[in-house]
Amino acid sequence: MDRCIVLVDAGYLLGAAASLLAGEPSRSRITVDHAALIQGLRERAESDTERPLLRIYWFDGAPDRVPQPEHRRLRVMPRVTVRLGALTRSDGRWAQKGVDAAMHAELTELARNRACSDVVLVTGDGDLLPGMMAAKEHGVAVHLWAVQAADGDYNQSEDLVAEADERRVLDRTWITKAVRAKEFGGVCAPPPVPRPEIAAILSAPLPESALTSAGERPAREAEHAQAAPPSENGTEERVPATKGVPTPKDLAALRAHGTQTPAQPANATLRWSSDKGWVDRPGTAAESAEAALLPTLAQLTTAEQRWADREEDITTVGGDPYEVGQVFARRWMGRLSDQAHLQKLSTMYPRVPHRIDGELLRYAARFGLLAHKDDQIDEHDRYAIRAGFWREIDVRTAAEHAPAGE
Repeated sequence: MDRCIVLVDAGYLLGAAASLLAGEPSRSRITVDHAALIQGLRERAESDTERPLLRIYWFDGAPDRVPQPEHRRLRVMPRVTVRLGALTRSDGRWAQKGVDAAMHAELTELARNRACSDVVLVTGDGDLLPGMMAAKEHGVAVHLWAVQAADGDYNQSEDLVAEADERRVLDRTWITKAVRAKEFGGVCAPPPVPRPEIAAILSAPLPESALTSAGERPAREAEHAQAAPPSENGTEERVPATKGVPTPKDLAALRAHGTQTPAQPANATLRWSSDKGWVDRPGTAAESAEAALLPTLAQLTTAEQRWADREEDITTVGGDPYEVGQVFARRWMGRLSDQAHLQKLSTMYPRVPHRIDGELLRYAARFGLLAHKDDQIDEHDRYAIRAGFWREIDVRTAAEHAPAGE
């Protein structure tokens, strides 16, 4: 039939794009507008082959072959079929298994059944050479597309290039219409305006500089050690000096002894999570009781809203950690019947109440943020998730307190 089909090796396409735009083949270094990418592939295929598109096949790997957020979005797009291989970890590296075999099987089956007159292959793997040859023997024209290589590298099998009927290169200009390198340290969204108390904590002079050499420390130890107020028996307790950026544990110890670093507000706190559990600041019983009264998103969500949320997650939400935090906060705020809860939450910044924070991280896990990280959301992503959450809270509370007419 006079139609074209596009077979995309996503690992090759996005890995090569990451090398070109970000300097390394890690897909975590780029953000992809999948709708724009699919549209670009369709238009380019129809232009190059002068045939209408039948379908785009997207081949990718996923842990346990479980579709990730990008796969769920892709498979609901018109004329797109997603085929998943396994993603396995070996010697500390992730590798796709079964993707090449699936592409080979699909290519030969389409050619054998004369489902199309032209096939576009977006791949660089020489393992597809037998499938390419079989397709040609069935009278199918094979178009091989490459992604512009970074720094003059060659990112396709020479045998594939030699066997293809036509070859095109997707250059930087074409790629950047749908793919860009991540900025802001991996967080795609613009960073939130820093809170003054967080800036004060991070900029405050430390009791002991992490850059002090080992030889200088004994002489300066007395100068930098933190002294607590006298205890009931008249003796002074010494607070261990911190190194580098103070952790919540360091700050809690300083507060427990009634001391503060310069420029550190009394209510400045952080709440971190780690693989070892939660690190909380000491809180009053009243504060804990108030946090327990805040409703979770699940408690505020009806069955109809839950269905709509899943639809939005699949078709609209990109899965960037910062964006995930914003979406969660937007839903939580929009469903509150008592806006006093919002004001109460705002006063707890930057500590997200435990129940809401756990629900937020479980929601983030749906977007594949656990993948490639040994079933843990890494520290950087947790910061980005919570930054997006608080940024959305800030926008809402600032709007409510803005003078009328502004």
